[in-house]
Amino acid sequence: MPRLSNLLVEGVSVGGLETCLDLPEWKLAFDLGRCPDFAVNRATILFTHAHMDHMGGVAWHAATRHLRRLGAPTYIVPRENEAAFAELFEVWRKLDKSQLEHRLVALGPGEEFVLPNRLIVRPFRSYHRVPCQGYALWSRRRKLKPEHLDKSQDELRALRETDELAFDTLETPEFAFTGDTLIEVVERTEVVRKARVLAMEVTFLDELVNVQQCRDKGHIHLEEVLERADLFENEALLFTHFSTRYSAERVREILERRLPSVLRGRVTALLPR
Repeated sequence: MPRLSNLLVEGVSVGGLETCLDLPEWKLAFDLGRCPDFAVNRATILFTHAHMDHMGGVAWHAATRHLRRLGAPTYIVPRENEAAFAELFEVWRKLDKSQLEHRLVALGPGEEFVLPNRLIVRPFRSYHRVPCQGYALWSRRRKLKPEHLDKSQDELRALRETDELAFDTLETPEFAFTGDTLIEVVERTEVVRKARVLAMEVTFLDELVNVQQCRDKGHIHLEEVLERADLFENEALLFTHFSTRYSAERVREILERRLPSVLRGRVTALLPR
C-alpha cells in the first residue's frame, strides 16, 4: 500500500466479509472484522457499527492480546452500542472463563476523546441500515501569534510557560473514515470533504447493482461519487469495502476507466486479496 499524503494506511476491507483499517504509525485501527493478526498489536480500536463484518472479531482480539501480554485494549463504540457491547463481553466471559479485560469508551457525534498519541477523535453520523458513525482524527498545535514573532528565545520560553493568550490553537483534520454509509455523509459532513486523508466505502461500481439497489443496502455506489467529484477537497482518498462481486483486477479496470481527472491522481483502492 503506498503512503497516502505521507500517512501509512493498511488493512483489509471486503463488503460483507470483513473490514479492518490499520494506521500503524498512530497505533490504532478502525473496526475488526474477523480480526486479522496485525490488528492484535493495536491497543485502540474505533468501531463504526456492530455488523459482524466490522465487529465480529472483538472477543478474539481481547483474548489474544491477553495471551500475548500486550495489555488491555481500548474499544471506542457508538453510544447506541454501549449496553449490548458490554453484554456481549459478559456472555463471552461466562463461556471463556476469562476476564477479557478491556476499556470501553462510548462516544457519539458532538463528543471528542483524546487518544494516547494526542490526536483528537470526533465521531460524525454516517447513514447505514443500523446505527453507524464515522470518525475524524484531528491534530492540535499551538502557533505563536504574529505580534510575538520578533521576541528573543528567552522571551518566547517565558511566553510558552506563562501566557496561553500569546498562541493560537490550530486544529487540522488529518484522517476521516466513514464506515458503512450512504453518500449523504459527503454532503452533510464538512470534515469528510476536507480531511487530509479520507477513507470511504464504495461498495458497488457498475450496473451489476444499480444506484437504488445500492442505497437500499445502505452503501455508496461509484456513480454517486462521480456525480460529486468536485466536492472532495482531500489530499488523498482511499476507496474501501468493495463487493465480493469484483476481483482486484476488475476494481482496477473500472476505476482507471471511470475516475475523472479531478479524482484519479488522489484515489487509491484497498483491493480485495
